[in-house]
Amino acid sequence: MSLVAGVDSSTQSCKVVVRDASSGALVRSGSAKHPEGTEVPPSAWWAALLEAIDAAGGLADVDAISVAGQQHGLVALDAEGEVVRDALLWNDTRSAPAARDLVDEVGADEYARRTGTVPVASFTATKLRWLRDAEPASAERVAAVALPHDWLTWRLLGYGPRDSSPLGPDLDELVTDRSDASGTSYWSPADEAYDLDLFERALGRPGRVAGGDGEGVVLPRVLGPSEAAGTTVAHASVPEGLVVGAGAGDNAGAALGLDAGVGDLVISIGTSGTAFAVTDRPVADPSGTVAGFADAAGRFLPLVATLNAARVLSSVGSLLGVDHDEFARLALAAEPGAGGLSLVPYFEGERTPDLPDATATLSGLTLASTTRENLARAAVEGMLSALADGAAAVRDQGVDVQRVLLIGGAALNPAVQAVAAQVFDVPVSVPSPGEYVADGAARQAAWALTGGRPRWEVAIRSSAEPEPVPAIGERYRAAQQLGSVPRR
Repeated sequence: MSLVAGVDSSTQSCKVVVRDASSGALVRSGSAKHPEGTEVPPSAWWAALLEAIDAAGGLADVDAISVAGQQHGLVALDAEGEVVRDALLWNDTRSAPAARDLVDEVGADEYARRTGTVPVASFTATKLRWLRDAEPASAERVAAVALPHDWLTWRLLGYGPRDSSPLGPDLDELVTDRSDASGTSYWSPADEAYDLDLFERALGRPGRVAGGDGEGVVLPRVLGPSEAAGTTVAHASVPEGLVVGAGAGDNAGAALGLDAGVGDLVISIGTSGTAFAVTDRPVADPSGTVAGFADAAGRFLPLVATLNAARVLSSVGSLLGVDHDEFARLALAAEPGAGGLSLVPYFEGERTPDLPDATATLSGLTLASTTRENLARAAVEGMLSALADGAAAVRDQGVDVQRVLLIGGAALNPAVQAVAAQVFDVPVSVPSPGEYVADGAARQAAWALTGGRPRWEVAIRSSAEPEPVPAIGERYRAAQQLGSVPRR
């Protein structure tokens, strides 16, 4: 029996699953925490990966491994393979002014045409521009730019700083995949190539593809879905000879883990909320609402992301002084529409719409409507309405949606499931709980090992036919029009 390992290096933690390459059956798993914050030393990710590998029983009997990771984060390396500064994560919004500068210089239409995306603070290009302007000495040291999963793949292969890796700092061995490359705003899903002019505009220095000719800052070579990055050498908790897959961005990893196909819209409710679909053609939205990403299987992944998702529920639950179960009971005790209460949940600013300095708005308060039950219900309806608006934006790009797949920890909340059927107008299915990002990475590892895409079964826990309540969305959009108060 061949075993494969999949890694989900997310914002909060690192998870490792070990699965049977033929059946997909889960053999064992492990996890480790990541530090909090919006800038993190990448060494913490490596330490967490090794801890999670050990917690999963090690890799001695594993034949292949692949890493899916949080998208967009900036890992800047110097010529010696040392990290230039702590990585700026996707949810670090300090580069919002840099994003506006880049769009002003190039144009939203042109960015969408060339990269499928319009830069916002999340994307790597904006973080490079911020680094150029805010920390020019650090920017001058940059010899290579990687994303979190690229860097971990490089470390698994044995590369890294001279004093902590067996093969040393060979920057030309950096690789990535098309899904993560498409989240940089300097790689084109339509052309399957870097736009080096846009990279230079971001950092102020020319770039080149790893392994290629010429001078410039090294950008990871982009591998195909089934292509292997190489094999491991023995070091730390990593044995010799494992095939290492190309890896993926986290949302593309989840799509692969769910075996999502054309017609499926995945709603993922985690730290951030995402709505993404698998399509046969690239999407370019000049409004910037929909990011025209690539997926990890040779197709495309138009996506809308919100900064505010599961933590909206936990924040309101804390305010009410209740646990998750009691929060769900309160929300289900209220009528659809929450008695007129509407919550626009921009607690951490927002990415879609692009309002990095926005705050949340609660409207519709009256003596009658202000109850614990209505507040809990408004939190659920507001979070899902924001994601439903994202789903509508994806459909506005001509994407066919026949089913919603609801995943993430909050998807198991009974109130979330009930309200989802009232917010979306297509059937909503909730897959059985699983680590779908790590599972997608495991599928990719099996693909690289065997040469064939695995078709492991995905169990569905529950399904619901749509029962739309239009008033929920109407009240939400009316509350949006009231505006969200900028931070001072």
